[in-house]
Amino acid sequence: MLVFISIPYLHIKPSLLKTLFFTVTNDLSYDQRMIRICGSLTKAGYKVTLVGRKRKDSPALMQMGFEQKRLYCYFEKGKAFYLEYNIRLFLWMIFKKMDLVCAIDLDTILPCLWISQLKRIHRVYDAHELFCEMKEVVTRPQTFRIWKAIERYAVPRFKLGYTVSQPIAKILFNDYKVSYPVIRNIARFKPPQVGIKKEKIILYQGAVNEGRYFENLIPAMQWVNAPLHIYGDGNFLEKARELIKKNAMEHKVLLKGKIPPSELPRITASALIGISIFENTGLSNYLSLSNRFFDYMQSGLPQLCSNYPCYREINDMYEIAVLISDHSSSNIASLLNNLIENKVLYKKLEENCFSASSVLNWENEENVLFAFYKKIFK
Repeated sequence: MLVFISIPYLHIKPSLLKTLFFTVTNDLSYDQRMIRICGSLTKAGYKVTLVGRKRKDSPALMQMGFEQKRLYCYFEKGKAFYLEYNIRLFLWMIFKKMDLVCAIDLDTILPCLWISQLKRIHRVYDAHELFCEMKEVVTRPQTFRIWKAIERYAVPRFKLGYTVSQPIAKILFNDYKVSYPVIRNIARFKPPQVGIKKEKIILYQGAVNEGRYFENLIPAMQWVNAPLHIYGDGNFLEKARELIKKNAMEHKVLLKGKIPPSELPRITASALIGISIFENTGLSNYLSLSNRFFDYMQSGLPQLCSNYPCYREINDMYEIAVLISDHSSSNIASLLNNLIENKVLYKKLEENCFSASSVLNWENEENVLFAFYKKIFK
Protein backbone atom coordinates (compact mmCIF):
# COMPACT_ATOMS: atom_id res chain seq x y z
CA MET A 1 0.00 0.00 0.00
CA LEU A 2 1.38 3.37 -1.03
CA VAL A 3 1.44 5.95 1.76
CA PHE A 4 2.77 9.48 1.36
CA ILE A 5 3.11 12.05 4.11
CA SER A 6 2.06 15.40 2.71
CA ILE A 7 4.27 18.30 3.79
CA PRO A 8 2.33 21.57 3.45
CA TYR A 9 3.97 24.77 2.40
CA LEU A 10 4.92 26.86 5.40
CA HIS A 11 3.40 30.33 5.32
CA ILE A 12 6.29 32.30 6.76
CA LYS A 13 6.88 36.01 6.41
CA PRO A 14 9.81 36.66 4.02
CA SER A 15 11.76 38.38 6.77
CA LEU A 16 11.57 35.21 8.92
CA LEU A 17 12.69 32.73 6.28
CA LYS A 18 15.85 30.85 7.19
CA THR A 19 18.43 31.17 4.42
CA LEU A 20 20.38 28.02 3.52
CA PHE A 21 23.40 27.85 1.19
CA PHE A 22 24.52 24.56 -0.38
CA THR A 23 27.90 24.29 -2.14
CA VAL A 24 29.10 21.83 -4.79
CA THR A 25 31.89 21.78 -7.39
CA ASN A 26 29.83 20.43 -10.28
CA ASP A 27 27.57 21.98 -12.90
CA LEU A 28 24.18 22.43 -11.24
CA SER A 29 22.17 21.46 -14.31
CA TYR A 30 22.68 17.70 -13.92
CA ASP A 31 22.85 17.26 -10.14
CA GLN A 32 19.64 15.33 -9.50
CA ARG A 33 20.40 14.77 -5.83
CA MET A 34 20.90 18.45 -5.01
CA ILE A 35 17.91 19.48 -7.12
CA ARG A 36 15.79 17.11 -5.02
CA ILE A 37 17.20 18.31 -1.69
CA CYS A 38 17.02 22.02 -2.50
CA GLY A 39 13.56 21.65 -4.01
CA SER A 40 12.25 19.86 -0.94
CA LEU A 41 13.67 22.42 1.49
CA THR A 42 12.25 25.25 -0.59
CA LYS A 43 8.86 23.55 -0.42
CA ALA A 44 9.26 23.30 3.36
CA GLY A 45 9.63 27.07 3.67
CA TYR A 46 13.37 27.75 3.55
CA LYS A 47 15.11 30.24 1.28
CA VAL A 48 17.67 28.09 -0.53
CA THR A 49 20.68 28.91 -2.71
CA LEU A 50 22.68 26.21 -4.52
CA VAL A 51 26.20 27.22 -5.59
CA GLY A 52 28.29 25.36 -8.16
CA ARG A 53 30.73 25.86 -11.00
CA LYS A 54 30.32 27.29 -14.47
CA ARG A 55 32.14 25.53 -17.30
CA LYS A 56 32.80 26.90 -20.75
CA ASP A 57 30.15 24.54 -22.15
CA SER A 58 27.63 24.86 -19.32
CA PRO A 59 24.05 25.04 -20.58
CA ALA A 60 21.64 27.71 -19.39
CA LEU A 61 20.28 26.98 -15.93
CA MET A 62 16.74 25.63 -15.75
CA GLN A 63 14.26 27.61 -13.68
CA MET A 64 13.94 26.16 -10.18
CA GLY A 65 12.09 27.20 -7.05
CA PHE A 66 15.41 28.02 -5.38
CA GLU A 67 18.29 30.35 -6.22
CA GLN A 68 21.21 29.04 -8.29
CA LYS A 69 24.67 30.53 -8.71
CA ARG A 70 27.59 29.25 -10.76
CA LEU A 71 31.14 30.50 -10.27
CA TYR A 72 33.47 30.57 -13.26
CA CYS A 73 37.05 29.32 -12.81
CA TYR A 74 40.04 29.74 -15.07
CA PHE A 75 41.31 26.25 -14.23
CA GLU A 76 39.11 23.30 -15.20
CA LYS A 77 40.58 20.42 -13.17
CA GLY A 78 43.26 19.25 -10.75
CA LYS A 79 44.68 20.93 -7.65
CA ALA A 80 44.66 24.36 -9.34
CA PHE A 81 40.91 24.13 -9.93
CA TYR A 82 40.08 23.11 -6.36
CA LEU A 83 42.28 25.89 -4.95
CA GLU A 84 40.80 28.53 -7.24
CA TYR A 85 37.21 27.41 -6.72
CA ASN A 86 37.51 27.32 -2.93
CA ILE A 87 38.97 30.84 -2.87
CA ARG A 88 36.27 32.16 -5.21
CA LEU A 89 33.54 30.44 -3.19
CA PHE A 90 34.81 31.85 0.11
CA LEU A 91 35.09 35.40 -1.24
CA TRP A 92 31.66 35.21 -2.86
CA MET A 93 29.96 33.94 0.31
CA ILE A 94 31.53 36.63 2.52
CA PHE A 95 29.06 39.18 1.17
CA LYS A 96 25.97 36.95 1.35
CA LYS A 97 23.48 36.81 4.19
CA MET A 98 22.79 33.28 5.37
CA ASP A 99 21.64 31.37 8.44
CA LEU A 100 23.31 28.06 7.50
CA VAL A 101 25.88 26.78 5.03
CA CYS A 102 26.10 23.15 3.91
CA ALA A 103 29.21 21.64 2.32
CA ILE A 104 28.52 18.80 -0.10
CA ASP A 105 31.56 16.49 0.23
CA LEU A 106 35.10 17.50 1.13
CA ASP A 107 35.81 19.58 -1.94
CA THR A 108 33.91 22.60 -0.56
CA ILE A 109 34.20 21.94 3.17
CA LEU A 110 36.95 24.47 3.99
CA PRO A 111 35.25 27.64 2.74
CA CYS A 112 32.01 26.51 4.41
CA LEU A 113 33.83 25.95 7.70
CA TRP A 114 35.55 29.33 7.62
CA ILE A 115 32.44 31.22 6.50
CA SER A 116 30.40 29.66 9.29
CA GLN A 117 33.04 30.64 11.85
CA LEU A 118 33.32 34.16 10.44
CA LYS A 119 29.56 34.72 10.33
CA ARG A 120 28.80 32.63 13.44
CA ILE A 121 26.13 30.61 11.66
CA HIS A 122 25.18 26.94 11.54
CA ARG A 123 27.27 24.61 9.35
CA VAL A 124 26.31 21.18 7.97
CA TYR A 125 28.37 18.52 6.24
CA ASP A 126 26.62 16.42 3.59
CA ALA A 127 28.86 13.34 3.38
CA HIS A 128 27.57 12.19 0.02
CA GLU A 129 30.40 9.62 -0.10
CA LEU A 130 33.69 8.71 1.53
CA PHE A 131 35.60 11.25 -0.54
CA CYS A 132 39.09 10.03 0.40
CA GLU A 133 38.10 6.47 -0.53
CA MET A 134 37.18 7.24 -4.13
CA LYS A 135 39.41 5.40 -6.60
CA GLU A 136 40.76 8.61 -8.13
CA VAL A 137 41.87 9.74 -4.65
CA VAL A 138 42.85 6.58 -2.76
CA THR A 139 45.09 5.32 -5.59
CA ARG A 140 47.12 8.58 -5.70
CA PRO A 141 49.21 8.80 -2.50
CA GLN A 142 49.92 12.55 -2.61
CA THR A 143 46.32 13.42 -3.50
CA PHE A 144 45.09 11.09 -0.75
CA ARG A 145 47.32 12.73 1.87
CA ILE A 146 46.04 16.21 1.00
CA TRP A 147 42.36 15.30 1.13
CA LYS A 148 42.81 13.15 4.24
CA ALA A 149 44.45 16.08 6.05
CA ILE A 150 41.49 18.27 5.08
CA GLU A 151 39.08 15.60 6.28
CA ARG A 152 40.82 15.21 9.65
CA TYR A 153 40.88 18.97 10.15
CA ALA A 154 37.36 19.83 9.04
CA VAL A 155 34.95 16.96 9.65
CA PRO A 156 35.25 16.93 13.48
CA ARG A 157 34.27 20.60 13.39
CA PHE A 158 30.99 19.74 11.65
CA LYS A 159 28.88 18.33 14.46
CA LEU A 160 25.82 18.61 12.21
CA GLY A 161 25.61 16.49 9.08
CA TYR A 162 24.07 13.55 7.28
CA THR A 163 25.22 10.82 4.92
CA VAL A 164 23.81 8.29 2.46
CA SER A 165 24.29 4.91 4.16
CA GLN A 166 24.61 3.43 7.63
CA PRO A 167 28.12 1.96 7.04
CA ILE A 168 29.45 5.42 6.09
CA ALA A 169 27.74 6.94 9.14
CA LYS A 170 29.46 4.33 11.31
CA ILE A 171 32.90 5.10 9.86
CA LEU A 172 32.45 8.84 10.38
CA PHE A 173 31.43 8.25 14.00
CA ASN A 174 34.35 5.90 14.68
CA ASP A 175 36.89 8.23 13.07
CA TYR A 176 35.60 11.66 14.07
CA LYS A 177 32.92 11.14 16.74
CA VAL A 178 30.21 12.81 14.63
CA SER A 179 26.76 11.25 14.69
CA TYR A 180 25.07 11.72 11.31
CA PRO A 181 21.61 10.45 10.31
CA VAL A 182 21.17 8.66 6.99
CA ILE A 183 19.32 10.36 4.13
CA ARG A 184 19.50 8.09 1.10
CA ASN A 185 19.79 9.07 -2.58
CA ILE A 186 16.33 7.86 -3.50
CA ALA A 187 14.46 9.04 -6.57
CA ARG A 188 10.98 10.53 -6.43
CA PHE A 189 8.09 8.11 -6.80
CA LYS A 190 7.02 7.44 -10.39
CA PRO A 191 3.74 5.61 -11.00
CA PRO A 192 4.16 2.67 -13.42
CA GLN A 193 4.24 4.15 -16.90
CA VAL A 194 1.81 2.34 -19.14
CA GLY A 195 2.34 2.27 -22.88
CA ILE A 196 6.06 3.10 -22.99
CA LYS A 197 7.70 0.90 -25.59
CA LYS A 198 10.69 -1.01 -24.26
CA GLU A 199 13.78 -0.92 -26.46
CA LYS A 200 16.39 -3.67 -26.33
CA ILE A 201 19.01 -1.36 -24.80
CA ILE A 202 21.39 -1.72 -21.86
CA LEU A 203 21.51 1.61 -20.00
CA TYR A 204 24.21 3.28 -17.90
CA GLN A 205 23.34 6.72 -16.52
CA GLY A 206 25.44 8.90 -14.26
CA ALA A 207 29.08 9.91 -13.86
CA VAL A 208 31.46 8.27 -16.34
CA ASN A 209 34.21 8.11 -13.73
CA GLU A 210 37.04 5.85 -12.71
CA GLY A 211 36.01 2.82 -10.70
CA ARG A 212 32.84 1.99 -12.68
CA TYR A 213 34.27 -1.11 -14.44
CA PHE A 214 34.07 0.40 -17.93
CA GLU A 215 37.34 -1.45 -18.66
CA ASN A 216 35.36 -4.69 -18.31
CA LEU A 217 31.88 -3.56 -19.36
CA ILE A 218 32.80 -2.17 -22.77
CA PRO A 219 34.68 -5.31 -23.94
CA ALA A 220 31.84 -7.46 -22.55
CA MET A 221 29.39 -5.88 -24.97
CA GLN A 222 30.85 -7.84 -27.91
CA TRP A 223 29.08 -10.92 -26.46
CA VAL A 224 25.85 -9.23 -25.31
CA ASN A 225 22.74 -9.40 -27.46
CA ALA A 226 21.93 -5.70 -27.07
CA PRO A 227 23.69 -2.32 -27.39
CA LEU A 228 24.90 -0.21 -24.44
CA HIS A 229 23.92 3.46 -24.17
CA ILE A 230 25.95 5.59 -21.73
CA TYR A 231 24.41 8.87 -20.53
CA GLY A 232 26.72 11.23 -18.65
CA ASP A 233 30.33 12.36 -18.56
CA GLY A 234 33.24 12.34 -16.13
CA ASN A 235 36.94 11.76 -15.64
CA PHE A 236 36.90 8.41 -17.51
CA LEU A 237 35.13 9.65 -20.64
CA GLU A 238 38.21 9.90 -22.87
CA LYS A 239 39.43 6.46 -21.79
CA ALA A 240 35.95 5.12 -22.50
CA ARG A 241 36.20 6.45 -26.05
CA GLU A 242 39.58 4.73 -26.42
CA LEU A 243 38.17 1.45 -25.12
CA ILE A 244 35.25 1.62 -27.55
CA LYS A 245 37.62 2.18 -30.45
CA LYS A 246 40.12 -0.46 -29.27
CA ASN A 247 37.37 -3.10 -29.04
CA ALA A 248 35.67 -1.99 -32.27
CA MET A 249 32.45 -1.32 -30.36
CA GLU A 250 31.49 1.95 -32.06
CA HIS A 251 28.32 0.34 -33.40
CA LYS A 252 27.31 -1.17 -30.07
CA VAL A 253 28.49 1.17 -27.27
CA LEU A 254 27.16 4.70 -27.70
CA LEU A 255 28.24 7.69 -25.60
CA LYS A 256 25.10 9.83 -25.45
CA GLY A 257 26.51 12.64 -23.30
CA LYS A 258 24.77 14.59 -20.55
CA ILE A 259 21.07 15.32 -20.73
CA PRO A 260 18.79 17.36 -18.41
CA PRO A 261 17.43 15.36 -15.46
CA SER A 262 13.89 16.06 -16.65
CA GLU A 263 14.52 13.93 -19.76
CA LEU A 264 16.09 10.96 -17.99
CA PRO A 265 12.93 9.23 -16.68
CA ARG A 266 11.58 8.74 -20.21
CA ILE A 267 14.89 7.30 -21.42
CA THR A 268 15.27 5.08 -18.35
CA ALA A 269 11.73 3.71 -18.59
CA SER A 270 12.19 2.78 -22.26
CA ALA A 271 15.43 0.81 -21.68
CA LEU A 272 15.59 -2.91 -20.95
CA ILE A 273 18.33 -3.27 -18.30
CA GLY A 274 20.29 -0.84 -16.11
CA ILE A 275 23.95 -1.04 -15.08
CA SER A 276 25.13 -0.26 -11.51
CA ILE A 277 28.57 -1.80 -11.13
CA PHE A 278 31.52 -0.38 -9.18
CA GLU A 279 35.09 -1.41 -8.45
CA ASN A 280 35.93 -2.40 -4.89
CA THR A 281 38.89 0.01 -4.84
CA GLY A 282 38.52 2.14 -1.75
CA LEU A 283 35.52 2.04 0.55
CA SER A 284 33.55 4.75 -1.26
CA ASN A 285 32.27 2.43 -4.00
CA TYR A 286 31.99 -0.59 -1.70
CA LEU A 287 29.72 1.29 0.72
CA SER A 288 27.92 3.39 -1.88
CA LEU A 289 24.20 3.71 -2.51
CA SER A 290 23.99 5.44 -5.86
CA ASN A 291 21.29 7.56 -7.47
CA ARG A 292 21.07 5.31 -10.50
CA PHE A 293 20.25 2.24 -8.39
CA PHE A 294 17.01 3.90 -7.29
CA ASP A 295 16.39 5.67 -10.62
CA TYR A 296 16.30 2.28 -12.36
CA MET A 297 14.01 0.86 -9.67
CA GLN A 298 11.56 3.78 -9.92
CA SER A 299 11.32 3.23 -13.68
CA GLY A 300 10.67 -0.51 -13.31
CA LEU A 301 14.05 -1.34 -14.79
CA PRO A 302 15.80 -4.57 -13.70
CA GLN A 303 19.53 -4.03 -13.30
CA LEU A 304 22.91 -5.65 -13.00
CA CYS A 305 24.39 -4.39 -9.72
CA SER A 306 27.56 -5.02 -7.72
CA ASN A 307 27.10 -7.35 -4.77
CA TYR A 308 28.09 -4.82 -2.10
CA PRO A 309 26.53 -4.44 1.37
CA CYS A 310 23.99 -1.62 0.89
CA TYR A 311 22.72 -2.96 -2.44
CA ARG A 312 22.60 -6.52 -1.10
CA GLU A 313 20.56 -5.42 1.92
CA ILE A 314 17.90 -3.81 -0.27
CA ASN A 315 17.94 -6.60 -2.81
CA ASP A 316 17.45 -9.21 -0.09
CA MET A 317 14.24 -7.40 0.85
CA TYR A 318 12.83 -6.58 -2.60
CA GLU A 319 14.82 -8.53 -5.27
CA ILE A 320 14.99 -5.83 -7.92
CA ALA A 321 18.44 -6.64 -9.37
CA VAL A 322 20.84 -9.36 -10.40
CA LEU A 323 23.87 -9.00 -8.12
CA ILE A 324 27.35 -9.64 -9.51
CA SER A 325 30.51 -10.53 -7.56
CA ASP A 326 32.74 -11.61 -10.46
CA HIS A 327 33.08 -8.49 -12.61
CA SER A 328 35.01 -10.12 -15.44
CA SER A 329 33.88 -9.25 -18.96
CA SER A 330 32.74 -12.82 -19.63
CA ASN A 331 30.59 -12.94 -16.48
CA ILE A 332 29.10 -9.50 -17.13
CA ALA A 333 28.10 -10.67 -20.62
CA SER A 334 26.70 -13.96 -19.32
CA LEU A 335 24.52 -12.33 -16.66
CA LEU A 336 23.25 -9.65 -19.03
CA ASN A 337 22.33 -12.22 -21.69
CA ASN A 338 20.52 -14.35 -19.11
CA LEU A 339 18.53 -11.32 -17.94
CA ILE A 340 17.62 -10.54 -21.56
CA GLU A 341 16.58 -14.11 -22.41
CA ASN A 342 15.06 -15.30 -19.09
CA LYS A 343 11.58 -13.77 -19.41
CA VAL A 344 10.34 -15.23 -16.11
CA LEU A 345 13.23 -13.72 -14.13
CA TYR A 346 12.94 -10.40 -15.95
CA LYS A 347 9.19 -10.10 -15.30
CA LYS A 348 9.68 -10.94 -11.62
CA LEU A 349 12.35 -8.25 -11.15
CA GLU A 350 10.31 -5.71 -13.07
CA GLU A 351 7.22 -6.26 -10.90
CA ASN A 352 9.35 -6.13 -7.75
CA CYS A 353 10.74 -2.75 -8.85
CA PHE A 354 7.25 -1.26 -8.98
CA SER A 355 6.36 -2.75 -5.58
CA ALA A 356 9.55 -1.47 -3.95
CA SER A 357 9.10 2.01 -5.45
CA SER A 358 6.01 2.59 -3.31
CA VAL A 359 8.22 2.32 -0.20
CA LEU A 360 11.67 3.40 -1.38
CA ASN A 361 11.02 6.91 -2.69
CA TRP A 362 12.07 10.48 -1.98
CA GLU A 363 8.60 11.43 -0.76
CA ASN A 364 9.23 9.21 2.27
CA GLU A 365 12.96 9.92 2.60
CA GLU A 366 12.60 13.71 2.59
CA ASN A 367 10.83 13.57 5.95
CA VAL A 368 14.20 12.73 7.54
CA LEU A 369 15.62 15.80 5.80
CA PHE A 370 12.80 18.02 7.10
CA ALA A 371 13.23 16.73 10.64
CA PHE A 372 17.00 17.36 10.49
CA TYR A 373 16.71 21.04 9.52
CA LYS A 374 13.68 21.67 11.73
CA LYS A 375 15.70 20.50 14.75
CA ILE A 376 18.52 22.93 13.94
CA PHE A 377 16.21 25.95 13.90
CA LYS A 378 13.81 24.78 16.61
